[in-house]
This record gives sequence, C-alpha cells and structure tokens, in this order.
Amino acid sequence: MLGSSILGQGRYREWLLQGLLTTLELSACAALLALALGLALFLLRAAPNRLPRLAATAVVEFIRNTPLLVQIFFWYFGASEFLPEAVSRWLSDHGFEFIAATLALSVYTAAFVAEDLRSGLRAIPREQMEAARACGLSFLQSMRRVVLPQAAAHALPALVSQALNLTKNSSMAMTIGVAELTYQTRQIESYSFRSFEAFGAATLLYLAISLAIGALGNRLERRSWARPSHA
Repeated sequence: MLGSSILGQGRYREWLLQGLLTTLELSACAALLALALGLALFLLRAAPNRLPRLAATAVVEFIRNTPLLVQIFFWYFGASEFLPEAVSRWLSDHGFEFIAATLALSVYTAAFVAEDLRSGLRAIPREQMEAARACGLSFLQSMRRVVLPQAAAHALPALVSQALNLTKNSSMAMTIGVAELTYQTRQIESYSFRSFEAFGAATLLYLAISLAIGALGNRLERRSWARPSHA
C-alpha cells in the first residue's frame, strides 16, 4: 500500500514512521509506569489497615470517573503552575508534552489495572492468604509469593485489554502537541489532502499494534495457566 502512494516516499513516509515510533515509545513508557502504579494502588486497597484502603479507593474512583482528556489537560496546563519557573522552563525545553502525556496515560490506566488485579484477587480463596500468614509471612511477603502471582494470572486478559486501551488512548496526546501517529497522520493529510490514504495507513498501523499486543497477551496467558501451580 505504502509503496504505490505518497506515504511510501519522501517526507510523508518519514512523518508516518516518526509518529509510529513515538506512539510505541509513549505507550511502552506509560504501560510500565501504569503497571507499577496500579500494583501499588492494588496493594493499598488490599491492605489490612482501613486508612490506606480508603485513600486508595478514593484515588481509583476519582481517576476512573473523570475523562482522560481532562486529565491530559490537567497534567499539561495545570500541574506546571505548581512547579518552580526554572523547572517549568526546563521541562518545556525537554519535551514536557511527552512527559505530561505519559503521566496522564499511566495514572489513568493504573486505576483500571488496580481494579483488574483486585478482581483477580477475588477469585483466590481467602484461606490462601490466611495460610501464608500462619506460616510466618508478612502481608507483603504473602502477596508477593502466594497471592499476587495467582491474581495476576486471573487478571491477565483484563490487563491485556488495558494495554490495548492505553495504546489507542495514546492518540489523545496529539491534543497537547505530542507528534505521535495520529498527529503525524493529521499533518500528512493537511499537506497532501489525501485523507483516505493518510488515515487508512494510520488505521492499519494501529490495527497491527493491537493485534501484536493481543497475540502476546494470549501467549502469556497460555504460559501462565500451563504452570503446575494453576493446574
């Protein structure tokens, strides 16, 4: 397709490839950070003390029930007002748009990751945690060695869906000037007036990314449930 169109040559191909690489980089960085934040929120929501549970629940519900676009604008336009002027100037000179988009996507996705892990936890008998604690393990040790691996296996399909959603949601980063795939596609369309080719290529690239993530998730799920501990 690209070889016989304007997208297969010159600056248009370069813009498209740059946008694809930026989308992959943005999605990967946000996914890793979202997994870490989601795990932290999950542990707080499962903590034996009530105060951390209430705090984590409030954070998760707030994030899940506000639009992603608003959160992107908050991190880009609002959060910078609380930073020292020198820090804001440095961030502006070093790709603050990308940083803000990464933070917004990761925080937004982390709330759903925490909920998916909590759903996986519900599928595990309570007696397993009690048995681990009776063996002398602390709460965190019980989670890490006994409960969390099983909860992650149960939640894996939902986590893969979150990875897919994050990749597609990364297109919203164009609203604050991140030159990802949708941004570059819009630029190609503006310069060439070839809307069908530009957005058709972007659609196929997003589809290819999503299919690759889905295939990787299916492989991880099969390997996870093939382990003896889940037999």
